[in-house]
Amino acid sequence: MTVEHFTTVVIGAGHAGLAASHFLTERSIDHVVLERGEIANSWRHERWDSLRLLTPNRLSGLPGLPYDGPDPDGYMTAGEVAGLVERFAKTCGAPVRTGVEVTSVRTAAGGGYEITTSAGTVRARTAVIASGACNVPVVPPQARDLPSGIAQLTPFSYRGPADLPEGGVLVVGASATGVQLAAEIRRTGRPVTLAVGEHVRLPRLYRGRDVLWWMDASGVWDQGHDEVDDLARARSLPSPQLAGTPERATLDLNELTAAGVETVGRLAGVRDGHALFSGGLRNVFALADLKLARLLDSFDAWALATGIDPDLPPPERPAPTRAPASPRLRVDLAEFRSVLWATGFRPDYSWLDVPVLDGRGRLRHEGGVVTASPGLYALGLPVLLRRRSTFLCGIEHDARTVVTRLAEGLSAQGPV
Repeated sequence: MTVEHFTTVVIGAGHAGLAASHFLTERSIDHVVLERGEIANSWRHERWDSLRLLTPNRLSGLPGLPYDGPDPDGYMTAGEVAGLVERFAKTCGAPVRTGVEVTSVRTAAGGGYEITTSAGTVRARTAVIASGACNVPVVPPQARDLPSGIAQLTPFSYRGPADLPEGGVLVVGASATGVQLAAEIRRTGRPVTLAVGEHVRLPRLYRGRDVLWWMDASGVWDQGHDEVDDLARARSLPSPQLAGTPERATLDLNELTAAGVETVGRLAGVRDGHALFSGGLRNVFALADLKLARLLDSFDAWALATGIDPDLPPPERPAPTRAPASPRLRVDLAEFRSVLWATGFRPDYSWLDVPVLDGRGRLRHEGGVVTASPGLYALGLPVLLRRRSTFLCGIEHDARTVVTRLAEGLSAQGPV
């Protein structure tokens, strides 16, 4: 069997893998990009129909390919993101091989890596893991205790409300995914209950500007991984309660409550035909409101320091999140015909046969350099190098930096 040899193998042809290819090409490092499906596969096949980016279009460019469309303040659909990523692949001439599934990455005798794929074996001195942070939906163990008559879906299997049986819906999780799907399902007239745990609250607009414009312009997004007080926590925070709609409307728990969505606490268990929810919902809401107020205070301070404050509308604060007077702690499961698990995602590293994962299955790395396996690198993970790392607008800095470190590592090894 013929074994192909490259200096670098990039695993994944989403925006992160293609950005790595862009900078590898810039440095004349020979490489190949392996993709299990199509270019931008997850955007094509693992998103619900109504999904739009959380970031405004003006912040959604890629290396050498800034946004140049007619709607800089709009939000791309999943299909539009897939089109952008495919255009990027063509623009940078990435050597992508689609339909090639990586089944094993292991250290090779004599150094480097042996990558086993559905199309044969590849050897490389270095490898970049850019396979994504959201490969597998996280479903809590309580799912096993639900009656068989209740339909269970995740954001990977849900495309729209038509996928759900008529009747009550329990949405578990109140990050961006949870609040968006709860709102969409409620608009069909179905009763919706939303189980809420820790969450990040943001207004869509603040003082006339998109809240993510503030994150970008004020430098909050540029905080480095080595400047974050609790990096593990920052990397596990839920995505903020935002939606990208043409109306640029805020979608928070107050909006959902006004629409008729019932809020309850975190799902704590299932017992005797009932769903059990934690107490302390008012405290959960108060903590999210406090963090939001601190963030908006930092925006106002930055606006004053830079002199743009007089050009903006006056500071404002959203109303506190309204907690139900007596949130239910125990709900008869007969109220629900379906449960939608919006409880997060995780990477899939089942093919990674090198000892680089921690006890929770997370890749151990320092700013994208995998610490326990020289020559292995990562891109596209939360707060990889900066707070903006997982957004499209964060990949240029991360990919350039990681490829620079890869090239320095190759130089230190010397020619082979």
